[in-house]
Amino acid sequence: MTSHIHQRIRHTVVFRTLDVLRVERLTPHMQRIVFGGAELRGFISSAPDDHVKLFFPNSVGEIVPPVLGPNGPTFPPDREYSPMRDYTPRRHDDGLHELTVDFVLHGDGPAATWAAQATPGQRIGAGGPRGSSLVADDFDTYVLVGDETALPAIGRWLEEMPEGTHVEVLLEIPDAEDRQALRSRAHVNIHWLERNGTAADQSDLLEQALRALHTPIGDTFYWIASESRRTRNMRQWLSEERGVPKDWMKAKGYWKANADDSDED
Repeated sequence: MTSHIHQRIRHTVVFRTLDVLRVERLTPHMQRIVFGGAELRGFISSAPDDHVKLFFPNSVGEIVPPVLGPNGPTFPPDREYSPMRDYTPRRHDDGLHELTVDFVLHGDGPAATWAAQATPGQRIGAGGPRGSSLVADDFDTYVLVGDETALPAIGRWLEEMPEGTHVEVLLEIPDAEDRQALRSRAHVNIHWLERNGTAADQSDLLEQALRALHTPIGDTFYWIASESRRTRNMRQWLSEERGVPKDWMKAKGYWKANADDSDED
């Protein structure tokens, strides 16, 4: 069995205040926001599935992030702290000091609610990435599996893959209007899976497509990101039924249908 070497890079955590520069509705359920500002100097994101922690204005419009101290991050005791969520850096332009983040518009959570009304001139806070996990680039095939919350990471991954790489993509989305044009120099086969009204945590389209996917020839790396329970089940199936080694897959719960679910790496 070939040994494929992954890398883990740690970054210094920096808190930044960012300005909204541009807003674009990509699809009915995806809002793209381009942030900018001088504080993006020195920003580093080395892997497609990195995440930054975004801090949104609190109920009085203030951005109140934690303070990093010797005992870890703490919030000021006399102020309402900012709601925070993790998001993928979809694209970073170091020359223009711009950071692009794609927001899934679903429900009424603080991030989706803010993103839906965002306009140029507004501000948010951002911290990280704390680190990057670089997947070995010498697998014969890469299989990327995810729902719409994973679409930004998959889109970035496809753009950064070198020519000649073979990639199978299983992408579950709310409906046909949520398809995006994804660019890549790699040899990519995308399977769009549309729920058409089924709740994301009740769907099994990804699971069915993964089971139906013929095992690629050679060494294959699997990357999975979706609702926590579904991600966990797909990872278990790959391990037990396909015999995929632990180091040949990465599975992450990007969101939770139930508060007591736990993420897996």
